[in-house]
Parts: sequence; structure tokens; C-alpha cells
Amino acid sequence: MIRIGNASGFYGDRFDAVREMLTGGELDVLTGDYLAELTMLILGRDQLKDPTAGYAKTFLRQMEEGLGLAHERGVRIVANAGGLNPAGLADALRALAAQLGLPTRIAHVEGDLLPARDGALTANAYLGGAGIAACLAAGADVVVTGRVTDAALVTGPAQWHFGWGPEAYDELAGAVVAGHVLECGTQATGGNYAFFRGHDVRRPGFPVAELHADGSSVITKHPGTGGLVDVGTVTAQLLYETAGARYAGPDVTARLDSVRLTQDGPDRVRVEGVRGEAPPPALKVGLSRLGGFRNEVVFVLTGLDIEAKADLLQEQIADALAKNPPAEVRWELSRTDRPDAATEETASALLRLVVRDRDPDKVGRTVTGAAVELALASYPGFHVTAPPGKGAPYGVFESTYVPQGEVPHTAVLPDGTRRELPVPPRTRGLVPVPDPDLPPPLPEGPTRRAPLGRIAGARSGDKGGDANVGVWVRTEEEWRWLAHTLTVEKVKELLPETRDLEVVRHLLPNLRALNFTIAGLLGDGVASQSRFDPQAKALGEWLRSRRLDVPEELL
Repeated sequence: MIRIGNASGFYGDRFDAVREMLTGGELDVLTGDYLAELTMLILGRDQLKDPTAGYAKTFLRQMEEGLGLAHERGVRIVANAGGLNPAGLADALRALAAQLGLPTRIAHVEGDLLPARDGALTANAYLGGAGIAACLAAGADVVVTGRVTDAALVTGPAQWHFGWGPEAYDELAGAVVAGHVLECGTQATGGNYAFFRGHDVRRPGFPVAELHADGSSVITKHPGTGGLVDVGTVTAQLLYETAGARYAGPDVTARLDSVRLTQDGPDRVRVEGVRGEAPPPALKVGLSRLGGFRNEVVFVLTGLDIEAKADLLQEQIADALAKNPPAEVRWELSRTDRPDAATEETASALLRLVVRDRDPDKVGRTVTGAAVELALASYPGFHVTAPPGKGAPYGVFESTYVPQGEVPHTAVLPDGTRRELPVPPRTRGLVPVPDPDLPPPLPEGPTRRAPLGRIAGARSGDKGGDANVGVWVRTEEEWRWLAHTLTVEKVKELLPETRDLEVVRHLLPNLRALNFTIAGLLGDGVASQSRFDPQAKALGEWLRSRRLDVPEELL
């Protein structure tokens, strides 16, 4: 068995988690995920100012204490904090270890950084775990990488520890599932959990996977830490930012429809039965580029005649922008107001103006002037939530694919030796899995109008411009109802914003779950900020709040 923990789910996660994980219980490997689509753009902009930058500086600060603690306890550290410059981070870690008088052996993985094209600021292929495994096998105490898949932070140490070959598909798939559960940190231990009421999730501990040679695992956390680990929290994280039954990666394609979860004691969930298939022949490549400039003004509309006030303001702004209009002008009225409200804030609605253009002046002085000049000449009660500012650059994320053989997956070992990793011996193109049979429907009976969330949990997120929302239930009777009720058509009815978009439903009966992918909901991705909730983090909670007819026996 190998115990693999996580201490970071994103760049900016709880700083003292590294110390908590190294001192709070038994570990063999501590991992940290610092990269997301938005992070790559942030690091790219950092590197434009300073070519020696491009990595997560927070991780280097955490290692000021973490290197010594890990050395004392014999824990290996694996993190993708190298971002766009893993070699630079490795050099900085060597200097830190020397300063601290530690014999820490540092290695890194590179090759993911590809030549940018078509105006892209960054282009990075998603590598697998083989480079990490090679570094650990060469005696590395710390391995830092650039853009690897989130799950590779677990598959790499598992390949090293168990000696799995590249065609140990079921074992690798089990490690991918464990890695996906771990990669978002406390989302597996009660953070962002739909059924948070009744649990103490004020400060959830970070997760640990006890991984076995057959690819099965137990998800848990250090003793005495907050939060909880149960079948629900693990199910929620399995559905996060995934799609259908086939979950593809550079090491293996994991079959999410084969995953079986069982409670294995307090704060312990067993994950088993995972099947794997050969990986696809191509690697995903994430491209980030500057899309232009945007600005935003939020106007406050209070009291009576909200719609008429909004109409007046939009007409006035349109007239003011007519001579030099931005390429994109979007309005969104949020009716947060209540009738006969007891406070001014609850009597108010918010009217949001967002503008975009390649020319910063068109979203800067032009827009701020139009807004400010109306301060004494528009609707009664005119004011804004914050003074209008200059236009700010925004990013666009895109993905493409390249053959695995075109990416030089390279492990740079502690002694400086460079080892090129071979491409997988076999690959398999991705095709959809046929839908499994539906369970028998519940017998007809009385129903009551109630929120979906009375029955179901949900977790949602982003993949570029697309969103996913996974919905699950806890009993077989609830599953029989959900599988027949929550169709694509019903989702489009409950979420009117999706009506004109492609929505695909995936069934995962072992998890009593449905996963919906919604193409194009997020425009050009999180960095473009084209939506109120640009990462679709609360899309699932919106869906849970919508009302439909629920059998009374389930309520």
C-alpha cells in the first residue's frame, strides 16, 4: 500500500495545509495541484514581465518549512507547481535546500510546453505520470512538473511504487480515479458539499488515498481533522468536471461507469472495480491567449419601476456609445429586489453592463464617461456599486489535440540526466459508451412540488467554454425516479439559460448519478468572464433549487 495525500487544490489554497498534512498523520507521498486553465494565463502574464517567473511562488514559500518536515518523515513531494517553468522552480528549490542544509534531491518533468501559435500566450500538453515515476525511481525527494493531468500526481507515484507497466490498465485507471478524487483537495472531505448541513465542515481536512497494488483505494483523511469523507463527498468529486463513462488521460482511459463506492468505516470510502482501457492516441493541449479588453459597471436600481428604470438607462448608454461602440455590449438585470422591503439593499436590483473590445479605449474612457455623465441625468436613485474604472485585459482558453509522439515527455533526474519517456505501446480512439438500461420506474403515486435538492446532490464546474453538472442521489428508489425524470428536456426547462445549447446526458448507475455536459455555456472560458458565474461553480446549486413534481414517498 502507498498513502498519497493532497495539500493543494488550486493556486491560492490553504497555505498551512502542507504543514498540516506532513505532521497530521502517516504519508508516503504528498501531492499538490496548483494549475487550472486560468492559472496558466496568470503565469503566462507573469512571465511576460519576468522571464524567470512562470511557476507557483506560493509552493516555494511553503517548502521553506515543508522540505525539512518531509525530510524528517521520509515523505516524497510531487506537485505541478512548476507551471510554465518547472526547471526554474527546481533550481529555486535546490537553492532553498542548500540554504536550509538539507540533502533534498530535486527533479522535474518537462516537455509539456509547446510552441505557441495563432496568437496564443501559452500552449501546454497534458502529460501523464510516467515522468514523475521515473524521477521517483531515480531517488527524487521532490518532483515538480509543468502541465500534467491532475490525476498524474497520483498515477506517477503509484507506477513507481507498484512497478505497474504501461498496459496495467485497470490498476492505472484505479489510480486515475483516486487522483481525481484527491486533486481538488477539500472538495472530497466536505468542502463545497451539497449536503453540508448536519456536518461540521468549517475547516475540512485534506484528503488521503490509501492505494493498493490492484488499483483499489480507500479515500480518507488524517485523524482529528474536520469535515467528513463519505460516499456522497466522494461521488460529488468524481462527477466534478467530468463527462461520460470514458474519462480519458495520457496514461489510461478510466471507465467511470465501473467505479464502485462503499463506506468502509468512519471517514473511509472504498473505491474498487475500476476498469481501464488503452489511452487515446492524442494529448489534449490547452491554449490561452489574450482575448482583448473588458469593463464592467453595476448600476443599482431601487424601489418602484425597476424595469422602466433599466430600459431608460440602457437607452441612454446606447446613445452615449453610438459614436464609438465596443464590439460587444451585454446587459443583465438581476431582480434581487423585494416588494415593501425593510432595508434599502433588499429593495434594490442590480443592472450589470459588460463591454468588450480589442481596443482598450473603447471599453475604458468611452464607457466610464458614458456612465459617470449620467449620474444626475438618469433614473431616480442613480448610483453604482463601485466607480467605473479602466478596461482590463481578459483571456480566452481553447483546447486542441496533438499526437502523443509529438510531445517530448522528459524526466530531468536529480543528477541532471534527461530521460525521454516512450509513448504508450497501444492506444484506442474514444467512442461514446452506449447508455445502460434504465432502472424500473417508480410506481405512480401522489407527488408534491419541491426543490430537486430535497432529493439530489449536485456538483458543477467548467472545462473551457463548456460546463458540466453532475447530479446524484443516495437510495435506489431515488435513483429510479431521477433516471426517468431528469432528462435533457427537463434540464433545459429547469435551466432556461441552456435551452438553445447542446446538452448531453450521461448515466452512471453504479454512482446513482447523471452527468450533464452543456456546450458553450461559458463562452470563451473562465478568463473571459462572460457569465455571472464564469466557472459554473454554482450551476448545480441553481439546478437543485428548481422545483418539480417529486413523489411524496421520497419526501
